[in-house]
Amino acid sequence: MGYVTYVFVFSVLVAIFILALYTLPFGEHVKTAERELKVTIPEDLDYPDLFDDIFEKYTQSASLDNVRTTTMGSLYELRYKLILKDITQEKALIDEIRVRNGNLPVILGKVATAADQL
Repeated sequence: MGYVTYVFVFSVLVAIFILALYTLPFGEHVKTAERELKVTIPEDLDYPDLFDDIFEKYTQSASLDNVRTTTMGSLYELRYKLILKDITQEKALIDEIRVRNGNLPVILGKVATAADQL
């Protein structure tokens, strides 16, 4: 039919395009260490600046997003959004927070895309 030349040229162009995508860092996922931290503290602790020194040591940024009371108001649950400096230091961060909050529950996980609230 005479379209062999078109098929060959198109195949070469597609091969060059695929090779370029393979060698360039196009579409690589940037590894950010963004985490959500949930900390339970007793009501007698003053929470606004409670973990600032720990966050300064282990995070690039930290923001308090949510505070709520639990167990009839005797405990506070604090939710922070963190960007960690070094993802391998997660355990050390959790350990220092556990010491500060009296070994109450500490949850460190990936940031949820949908809120789990009513």
